[in-house]
Amino acid sequence: MKLVINIPCYNEEKTLASVLSEIPRKIPGIKIIEIQVVDDGSTDRTSEIAASFGCKIISHKKNLGLGRAFKSGVEAALESGADIFVNTDADNQYPSSHIPELIAPVMAGSMDIVIGNRVPWKVEHFSPLKKILQWFGNLVVRTLIGIDIPDTVSGFRAYSKESLLRLNITTKFSYVLDTIVQAVKMDLTVSSIPIRTNPPTRKSRLFKNIFQHMWKSGTSLVRLLIIYRPFQFFGVLAITTFIPALAIAIRFLIFFFLGIGKGHVQSLLFAVVLVIISGLFLVSAILAFLVGMNRKLNEEILYYEKKRTFRSSNQPKTTKVKK
Repeated sequence: MKLVINIPCYNEEKTLASVLSEIPRKIPGIKIIEIQVVDDGSTDRTSEIAASFGCKIISHKKNLGLGRAFKSGVEAALESGADIFVNTDADNQYPSSHIPELIAPVMAGSMDIVIGNRVPWKVEHFSPLKKILQWFGNLVVRTLIGIDIPDTVSGFRAYSKESLLRLNITTKFSYVLDTIVQAVKMDLTVSSIPIRTNPPTRKSRLFKNIFQHMWKSGTSLVRLLIIYRPFQFFGVLAITTFIPALAIAIRFLIFFFLGIGKGHVQSLLFAVVLVIISGLFLVSAILAFLVGMNRKLNEEILYYEKKRTFRSSNQPKTTKVKK
């Protein structure tokens, strides 16, 4: 069984060596451990440090974002014949000593994805505000996507080969919400294990502050809900516009039968506008659902195409000998 440990990097020369030195070189049940670094357009010595540790290096000519770096890592791992894929950060946030327990459910075949739960509300270096916002954000995500994962934005994860073939990265910002929502819709099994975290070595490069992070994560989640749960998303919007329209219309009718409706015609016009908007949301839900059906067919085609492509790339090449 082959394990590929993936580390997306962007100017991580100060911490990369610490991360690489702590990664276990032997794990029971794993025959091959390969470490690969995705250099996402770094301008420092990131690639040089990775090479000194014997890592496989995937280089981007410019910085493309964490989502694209993760995608490149997944493709490289599949091409090399990975059975299990672990993604960790280069800032040394996640202790590599947790890797054996992180991959254990995937090795056993009981889980497709395992997420390292930092237990955010117990992390000492998180401010009280960040703990509250992390808790609230995780609650919203778990409620909307229907899965009980305490730390939905953790980047310390293990993936089975099947999940890598099924998932399709569609964002440049971050893959964490993208892959969870897809996993739920594709009936992949997802769980988490508690982990500790190392003290912070630098500020996050994905966002300037927690509010920007919540904004980016929120807009990403809305986009994913439109793609994967169009009826729920547009249905809620349709209901929230139709109910006020109905209330205003009933109010107008009451005034009308009381003989004072002439002064409230504008309310009726407003109700009509809300009904039209509600109808547009409903039509959008139907159209998005039909597009979603086509997307599912394309995902299935892409899944089998990736299986065929990566199976053939893993097979040893044979040469014909002329007699």
